[in-house]
Order: sequence, then structure tokens, then C-alpha cells
Amino acid sequence: MNLRKLIFTENDCYKAGKALAVKGIMVHSTGANNPNLKRYVGPDDGLLGKNQYNNHWNQNKPDGRQVCVHGFIGKLADGSIATYQTLPWDMRGWHGGSGNKGSVNDTHIGFEICEDGLTDAAYFNAVYREAVELCAYLCGLFGLNPAADGVIIGHYEGHARGIASNHGDPKNWFPKHGKSMDTFRADVAAEMKAANTPGDGSGTTTPEPSGKLYRVQIGAYSVKANAEATLKKAKAAGFTDAFIKQD
Repeated sequence: MNLRKLIFTENDCYKAGKALAVKGIMVHSTGANNPNLKRYVGPDDGLLGKNQYNNHWNQNKPDGRQVCVHGFIGKLADGSIATYQTLPWDMRGWHGGSGNKGSVNDTHIGFEICEDGLTDAAYFNAVYREAVELCAYLCGLFGLNPAADGVIIGHYEGHARGIASNHGDPKNWFPKHGKSMDTFRADVAAEMKAANTPGDGSGTTTPEPSGKLYRVQIGAYSVKANAEATLKKAKAAGFTDAFIKQD
């Protein structure tokens, strides 16, 4: 996973600053033939490339809408695939419905996969894999079980549950390449098992505004390489004081 961070501090959602007690993850795809991250993530950090229309989502109301997700997966300017975190993971997003609509916003992290023309297998496989690794990382971070009912869902599944707006993503894309949300959940579980990442479904609680820090161990590994991989992911997500301690 190529995880980077560019927080949407200018978006009204970020300014609202509501806490999120993470209970799950919602997978979205953008519904537009534009795989470039710069369309949605900005301003240019030297890797994204310049958005000549300046219509990225790091502004009050992107495209005049109350919308904001926790992350995007797509192409950098050099064509490589990356994930950008765009909200703090434990901040309430506006992804399952505009503004305060969509109760899934109260429970789930939401991220978008940038669609292309839906026929490029190489691009799909790359972003699908990136999304699997992102979800495995988040499940480990928040103690979520990817196989548990309702923990990892597509936007269309959220609508079927009555907790999100009426969108069909990513069902419009995944089946074209032999995938579904069921295979996605299974692949996340397999990724966590391979990395020896715990996913017990214990969840998390709403952050306290006290300023106190509570250190959390998110895994114990018998293989040093797996520990180092998790440490790298944690530091990429902003946990700069993460470290490995040998028992």
C-alpha cells in the first residue's frame, strides 16, 4: 500500500470536526472516467500533478456539494497507484449521503476508488489490491473483523440496509473483473491473516478531547518482516512515534 496524507482542511466537513466511533468501512467508486487522483485530491503536492480546473475536494463545497471522504485511491502524475488519506480516520465524513444525511456517516470510514473506463484489468487489479490493503490496515488499526456482518460494505449495500443514499458503486465495476464485495471481504481477511494482523471486532470508542494519549499495540508478530511492514504503514499514516519492541 502506498499510503500518503493530504487532509482536506478547507472542506466544510473537516471544519465541522465531528468525531467518529469507527464501526466499519464503506467502499465507494467515483462513477466518472477519470483515474487521476488530482481530480479529487489537491492542491498538488509534487506527486499528484496540477489540476487545471481546481475542482478538487479540498474546498468548502466541492462541485457545490456537501461531500467528503476519508481517502481516495487512484493514479499519481507518474501513473503509479497511491492511497491518499483526506480526513482523520476518526472524524465523521460525508460520504454515505450529502452533509448530515446518511446514518452510515456516523459509523463507517468511507473511501473512493477512482474509476476509469471500467475495462482496464491492469488498473482495476492494482487499485483493488490497494483497497484490500487499506481495509486490512484499517481493520487492524480499529480492531474490526472484516468478515463480520456490516463491517465492510459497498455503497450499494449501505443503501440496501437503509443507511446510505441510492448509489450502485462499486457493484457497477467489480463484477466486470470477476470481483464482488464478498470476494473483497474475503481478500481483506486473507490479507490480515497473511500479515498476522488481529481483527477481533472489538471496535473503538469516540476520541476524548482531554489531550491524553493512549498507546495501543495493534499486533504481535513472530516474523520480523511482518512487524516492520506494519510499522511502516503506521508511520505512513502519521503515527510517527510507532516503534517495534522485542519481547
